[in-house]
Amino acid sequence: MNQPIPILFSLFFCVILSAQSRQDNHFQPIDIFDIEYVSDPQISPDGNQIVYVRNFKDIMTDGNLSNLWTINFDGSANRPVTTGNQRDRSPRWSPDGKRLLYLSDKDGKTQMYLRWLDDGTEAKISNLTKSPGNISWSPDGRWIAFTMAVDAPRKSAVQKENKPNGAKWAEDPKFIDKLKYKADGAGFLPDAYTHIFILSADGGHAKQLTEGDFNFGGSFSWSKDGKSILFSANLHENAEYDPVNSEVHEIDVASRELTTLTSRQGPDANPKVSPDGQWIAYLGFDDQLLGYQLTRLYLMKRDGSEARLISEGFDRSISNIQWAADNKGLFFQYDDEGNTKIAHIDLNGQVSDLAKNVGGLSLGRPYSGGTFTVAANGNFAFTHSEPDHPADLAIGRKGMEAKRLTALNDDLFNYKKLGQVEEIWYESSFDGQKIQGWICKPPNFDPNKKYPLLLEIHGGPFANYGWRFAAEIQMYASAGYVVLYTNPRGSTSYGMDFGNLIHHNYPGEDYFDLMSGVDAVIAKGYIDENDMVITGGSGGGVLTAWTIGKTDRFKAAVVAKPVINWYSFVLHADNIAFFSKYWFPDFPWNAQDHYMKRSPISLVGNVKTPTMLLTGEQDYRTPMSETEQYYAALKLQKVPTSMVRIQGAGHGIANKPSNLISKVNYITSWFEKYRKP
Repeated sequence: MNQPIPILFSLFFCVILSAQSRQDNHFQPIDIFDIEYVSDPQISPDGNQIVYVRNFKDIMTDGNLSNLWTINFDGSANRPVTTGNQRDRSPRWSPDGKRLLYLSDKDGKTQMYLRWLDDGTEAKISNLTKSPGNISWSPDGRWIAFTMAVDAPRKSAVQKENKPNGAKWAEDPKFIDKLKYKADGAGFLPDAYTHIFILSADGGHAKQLTEGDFNFGGSFSWSKDGKSILFSANLHENAEYDPVNSEVHEIDVASRELTTLTSRQGPDANPKVSPDGQWIAYLGFDDQLLGYQLTRLYLMKRDGSEARLISEGFDRSISNIQWAADNKGLFFQYDDEGNTKIAHIDLNGQVSDLAKNVGGLSLGRPYSGGTFTVAANGNFAFTHSEPDHPADLAIGRKGMEAKRLTALNDDLFNYKKLGQVEEIWYESSFDGQKIQGWICKPPNFDPNKKYPLLLEIHGGPFANYGWRFAAEIQMYASAGYVVLYTNPRGSTSYGMDFGNLIHHNYPGEDYFDLMSGVDAVIAKGYIDENDMVITGGSGGGVLTAWTIGKTDRFKAAVVAKPVINWYSFVLHADNIAFFSKYWFPDFPWNAQDHYMKRSPISLVGNVKTPTMLLTGEQDYRTPMSETEQYYAALKLQKVPTSMVRIQGAGHGIANKPSNLISKVNYITSWFEKYRKP
């Protein structure tokens, strides 16, 4: 009972020493509160002005806050539209460019606000019981469509007894009969469904268009005449058991009559009506039950006929489609070899790149992400990131080199020295696959010295790291580590075949991809191969646990928010209908050997590496029970082990600035404790 006291004292003492040993001009965990970044840039209809969300953090409330700013396309007149410690978001230009619609919680609850740009007059135009989302103007600027949750009648399996007046009974039990009853970040789901509404741009009563026990969330598109709205939803009777099988639907605004336009097995999503009103572009794929399936671009006539694949032969997933004004093609974004790009595709499938380095919205680790919008004249605005800065605002157009307009963190990074990042390619020892990675070196790096190596592994597993800012990577570098992060097989942005090398085979040969990367960095001559550590989160936690079950070459490991036992995971995580269907050949009771063969728990008897477990207390994606299983198994074997339960955190630990700081400090202190005697 008394043993943990000196261990915890030692752990926090290491945190203090580690913080004191860092130079003041190096990027440190507390600097997280000073970082700002751009999101959701919206270019005006005429292409001359951009409104964007400027995100910042409040050190006193541990809050993520945001205001709206505008800037001209030429970079002049960068100024605030809103101010205050609040969350202003989702700015949307009216079709004539004279008004700005946005969401804000400035009055304590998220509502819609409308601002007239000529004189700054502003009005709150909604007074809704729940937060609206996906706000969208009608083509004539008279109506606003949005989504909002609607409560369904509460169910109970028994008749409720009448308790005496004044009696204090226990809270009523929760009655659950849905397959999906919880979600990471939301907890246990309420009895509610998301529906589509419209509201007059002058405010007033909101009219509900859709109904039924289905979710109508996601992006949608108005018809050219404004008489109907196109959207994507899974309205099949077995929707909860077939979660990705959505269709494109159209609803008449006046009559609320619903028409279904697609019917294939697989997702049909993100419909966009062409400027001339004749065509609908949409995204999806023919579902083959693979772990990784490319999202492709399709085109059909306005009535749903003559559907055809446009992006055939383009071996990357397509997202964020937006029509060109001439109706002859679409703008879109995609990930390619760890870099997010903006491109144009014509209706014959010819693709031309327009910009790169889109991203910067994932502050903690260098994941893909980012967005752009395009105006009728072809001008576009996007979130821009490279390893030395999170998302800033940038602009471009065809035939013009992209230009960065903002540098929100220059005030911080002008005196904080960051680690330099370089790209690396190497071959996997398993089969010679080309693997891409990045090396971040400590500030003031000296190639003639020997440094400890920290291998940081991404999650997903169908995701990618890339040429983007990552606060966690920089903090590890500031602590003196050379940090290696890679995209092993299964990572996205390298095509469908590479992604599916781990189909029904994860974890597996990706272990060799990771170890080959370590060997490639050691070969550069500046790594002390007797001083190496390893960590990763989510899918990276899986691979970290898998790796230390196969090798003792690392001095210490931190396994963050992992899956340890696939059998328990697929029956306990928040996407019950998805994981066993797409990641495994059958239900766990029909394929027990397969599940156990890929579970890190099967290798726990080999582990000798001192291992910390770190997971959010409210994680419903990789539940705490997975962490507890591994902790118990390691403890029973007397492997040096600790468990860190991040309070108030779900799977996205870094959603709270202080939790990101805690995560990094616990990881670095654990490594310092076990790296050397």
